[in-house]
Amino acid sequence: MSHAASGLGPPARGGALPSVGGPQRWLAGRTLRARLIAGLVTLLFLACATVGIVTYVAMHKALLNQLDDQLRSASSRYVNCVNPPPRPEADDDHGPPPGQPLNCAHAPGTAEYTLSAAITGMRLTAATPSGRCEMTPAETAALRTLPANSKPYTRNLPTLGTYRLLAVRDADNTVYVSGLPLATVSSTMRQVELTELAVFSAALLLTGLIGTGWVRLSLRPLRRVTATAGEVTELPLASGRVDLPHRVPDADPRTEVGQLGAAFNRMLGHVESALARRHASEARLRSFAADASHELRTPLAAIRGYAELAQRYQGTLPPEVEHALSRVASESARMSELVEDLLLLARLDAGRPLQSGPVDLSRLAIDATSDARVAGPGHRWQLELPDGPVQVRGDEQRLHQVLANLLSNARTHTPAGTTVTVALRSADGTAELTVSDDGPGIPPQLQPDIFERFVRGDSSRSRAVGSTGLGLSIVAAVIAAHHGTVAVSSEPGRTRFTITLPLENARP
Repeated sequence: MSHAASGLGPPARGGALPSVGGPQRWLAGRTLRARLIAGLVTLLFLACATVGIVTYVAMHKALLNQLDDQLRSASSRYVNCVNPPPRPEADDDHGPPPGQPLNCAHAPGTAEYTLSAAITGMRLTAATPSGRCEMTPAETAALRTLPANSKPYTRNLPTLGTYRLLAVRDADNTVYVSGLPLATVSSTMRQVELTELAVFSAALLLTGLIGTGWVRLSLRPLRRVTATAGEVTELPLASGRVDLPHRVPDADPRTEVGQLGAAFNRMLGHVESALARRHASEARLRSFAADASHELRTPLAAIRGYAELAQRYQGTLPPEVEHALSRVASESARMSELVEDLLLLARLDAGRPLQSGPVDLSRLAIDATSDARVAGPGHRWQLELPDGPVQVRGDEQRLHQVLANLLSNARTHTPAGTTVTVALRSADGTAELTVSDDGPGIPPQLQPDIFERFVRGDSSRSRAVGSTGLGLSIVAAVIAAHHGTVAVSSEPGRTRFTITLPLENARP
């Protein structure tokens, strides 16, 4: 299936897709407070823009209609002045002589800056506000092309400016043009623009400031929920019994945020109850393991003692009995190791302090590697140590057990010929001890739980070699008791366990 068909690929060139970028991407990375304020200011901006545009258009239309009314009055006066109605003979000597439009350009009642012009055939006679009677060719062309239909039109006259013009035609085919400047209307509209811009900008600014304070005040309960959640996340919930006194204050169920706070408080109550039950269950399990291990030590010691005593019998024992005695001795020894491991884990779980003293990790690595070389001669053992000692404070016996467990795992779970390397270095106040091998590696599905108790990579193989599944859990528990960390990384051909411990002069 192609990218275009699946809808995963880029659109074809020229294809139109709805834009979901800019604003949505900007909002996606902003807080709820920023979104609310942005939405409020945006809505007010749209409202102000709508009101401003409607007001501007309505006022412009009203002023233009008012100017058109004045223009029609001026045109009517001009035409009546040029072509006055018939007068009685007695008044013939009092009116202006007919056929002289220039004398009517500024008839009584005519507004200032009124343009008057008469077009008779190819002749144009005009009177401009500046007193000129001659017009430029561009102005003459603008007046001659004006439709004589008694409707106002807007034209730009180069030397006079923008005018509102109206042309009428009389019975003898003479066109009379009257015009009024649009400068007053334009000036008024510019004042309206500036006023609207100032008022709306101030309204937006005040709304943004007041809205920010109002939104902050409204979201204060939500910030309390967030603060409480942050405090809970800092608690070591996986470490054992944890008290959760944290609750969201003032969770008013009448509001949405109050309902969220009440639900969060109920959830914290359930979590606290579950943690208490888990801690009680783990405490009972640890107590049982410790008590059982302690009680098993005496009978196991007796079994081993009687098995060894029977094996020392001077007479000849039947082969079946001798084999049975050897199995009893070996299994009792294996079970004794398991009991000791369980007792050690129980003590560590209970937080009992270990022995504390200076421990030289270099000497510890040498001794443990020498023991491993004797136990696994088929492997290649390598040491990478610094020139001087690397000293930490802790329990030397338990740290030796940690390194011995790691080397035993490397020997047990890798074929003969595998190279096992023990490396030690110190930097930044910590000592780093690594045990790595070039064996087949640890299965990926096993790595997250490898330090848990009774975890085995291969149950049948592990039991064949006597593994209890507690070796790596003891490693993790002992290192944690020494304020250190242990980690594993593994892939086919490379497995690496890394132990980090604070140096003696840097230990908390």
